[in-house]
Amino acid sequence: MSQSREMSRRSFLRACADPAVGAALLPHFIPAAVLGRDGQVAPGGRVTVGCIGVGNQGTALLRGFLGEGAARVVAVCDVNAHRATAAKQLVDGRYGGTDCAVYGDFRTLLARDEIDAVVIAPPDHWHVLVATMAAGAGKDMYLEKPIGVSVAEARSLGKAVRRYGRVFQFGTQQRSGERFRLACEIVRNGLIGELKHVNVWSPGSRSGGSLEVTPPPGWLDYDMWLGPAPFVPHTRHRCTNRFEPGDPEKIWPFISDYCAGWISGWGVHPLDIALWGAPQALAGPFEIEGAGVFPSEGPCDTATNWRLALRYDTGVTLNFTGPPASPAWQQRYGRCVAHGTVFEGTAGWVHVDRERLNTYPRSLATATIGPGGIHLYRSASHVGNFIDCVKSRRETISSIDSALGVEAVCQASAVAARLKRPLRWDAAGQRFAGDAEANRMLSRAMRSPWHL
Repeated sequence: MSQSREMSRRSFLRACADPAVGAALLPHFIPAAVLGRDGQVAPGGRVTVGCIGVGNQGTALLRGFLGEGAARVVAVCDVNAHRATAAKQLVDGRYGGTDCAVYGDFRTLLARDEIDAVVIAPPDHWHVLVATMAAGAGKDMYLEKPIGVSVAEARSLGKAVRRYGRVFQFGTQQRSGERFRLACEIVRNGLIGELKHVNVWSPGSRSGGSLEVTPPPGWLDYDMWLGPAPFVPHTRHRCTNRFEPGDPEKIWPFISDYCAGWISGWGVHPLDIALWGAPQALAGPFEIEGAGVFPSEGPCDTATNWRLALRYDTGVTLNFTGPPASPAWQQRYGRCVAHGTVFEGTAGWVHVDRERLNTYPRSLATATIGPGGIHLYRSASHVGNFIDCVKSRRETISSIDSALGVEAVCQASAVAARLKRPLRWDAAGQRFAGDAEANRMLSRAMRSPWHL
């Protein structure tokens, strides 16, 4: 182990001293496959992985890592014991053993020296805390989107990733899709002429939810689930999956204590493609104006719909709306699925989503970009790209810088939708110009003892 990694580990253990962490210092039995015996890949060629947060999306990511031969999942962590057990069974079933460790406290997992990288997919309000501690513990990270719940948190994480020199992959996996890369290359090579408008739409948050106070189930560490979020009594479906057939799914992704809703949690996907395709046009200060629609009953309180216009100083307008895509857009672009991105230029347009690449004129879709043109980063697998970059120490396709850029747009949009008045975004200062109320919404207090 290098001296710098050892020092970062010591600093980490001092910073999060906890009785549970001590357990991580006990010897661990490592399977033969990890040691490179029986024809398996030797440690130098395999990245050992721990998965923190194994709910629906976390389990999907876990499956992705289990499919990578250059990775070995050795530990899982969740405050929901049922999920943690199910994840262990999935890992052990894949490798044919019983060696996958299970934790309820992510700090114990982070203290294990043999873990090279972590997959971070707990609820949004935990993202930055876990990722910051992971960086301090010397772990590379694949972070599920969005970064967190505020611009201040995102900026703090950016500093930590750079300070500790960690490889970072953001969960904006559309960048690893060929049609999204092609759409962005068409735009960046000027094939639609001068860019004028970018149109983006996304699903909205759900409304309602139960206010019935119920005891937390015995298999859920509810206080740890809340973590830095304000304390509230446990209510039905707040943070767990269905109790009974027919019940709604968990509702935390639509409660502002834990997230910004789907204006960020889902909008980050088409917005990220917008910024990938037009990084210069969608850079710098912008005016943002519009309004959101918010629930009036129940715990869900994030925007179910919104109509926002971001007018950049470059002259380009980004129109960002909730569901569905407007009738005018559907008539112009054809069928629009739940979320998508369109680039409009003086010589044509490009519409891309997870089902198709649609262009006008149609010949743009098959245009050839020569060797001297702009060719974007190629990745056939978001997980595979991360593993490759952990080994090579190259920058990933969804780097911390790209993550911070789209996070700022998401958070500025969430604030503007709630305040329903024109605002000006100062890109250099990462704040609103001359609006104290709006700027207070760019940071959040954390419940003691949690802090950055």
